[in-house]
Amino acid sequence: MKYIKPDISGLAKRIDYKFSDISLLVKALTHSSYANEMRLSRDDNNERLEFLGDAVLELVTSEYVFKEYKKLSEGDLTKLRASIVCEQTLSSCARDLELGAYILLGKGEDASGGRERESILSDTLEAMIGAIFLDGGFTNAKEFIYDYIISSIKSKELFFDSKTILQEIIQNDNNHQKLKYKLISEDGPDHNKTFTMAVFVGNKQIGLGTGRTKKAAEQEAASKAIQKLKNTEK
Repeated sequence: MKYIKPDISGLAKRIDYKFSDISLLVKALTHSSYANEMRLSRDDNNERLEFLGDAVLELVTSEYVFKEYKKLSEGDLTKLRASIVCEQTLSSCARDLELGAYILLGKGEDASGGRERESILSDTLEAMIGAIFLDGGFTNAKEFIYDYIISSIKSKELFFDSKTILQEIIQNDNNHQKLKYKLISEDGPDHNKTFTMAVFVGNKQIGLGTGRTKKAAEQEAASKAIQKLKNTEK
């Protein structure tokens, strides 16, 4: 059975890392559906690398949130780390790398939209972290995580539960004032509105966000507030 593999040289250039053993990258991109279809051995897919990459990612993100969010408790740090390594975040970062175009999928999985499936994208990204760790060691894997995951989160405000995280930060500050969200404006026609929401601690505005829904605007406002509070700690 013959199956045309995508040219992975473009991905190698995109991630700015040169593999000494390019077979590790190939394995990281090999989904189990492709391995099964091609009658490869059980180990010739990316599941074991995904397991390893998940552990490396958890360690690096744990160190990141520990250093960056000094006011958060152990429980709150756990929740924040979970928001960084969740499927939604990782799949978004994978799309930035156009990772879906390079994944080796079985024909059925490919035809059913597997290249855009969040679970496949996030698992493949973790497998790539595992591959880089094996090929170049922890420092290179950490650099990859910072360049293509953490920096993306910081630039896009990809904290998917920012309102909860902000609430916990305020509570941990022993601040008895309550958070409240206020609609500042709504613009555009009914079918394409943009909402602007502000978040306040007492009477002090600490974040402003926009979105297609009020909830999305509140999340962005909370995320901006988290960044602002974090910067005041430095």
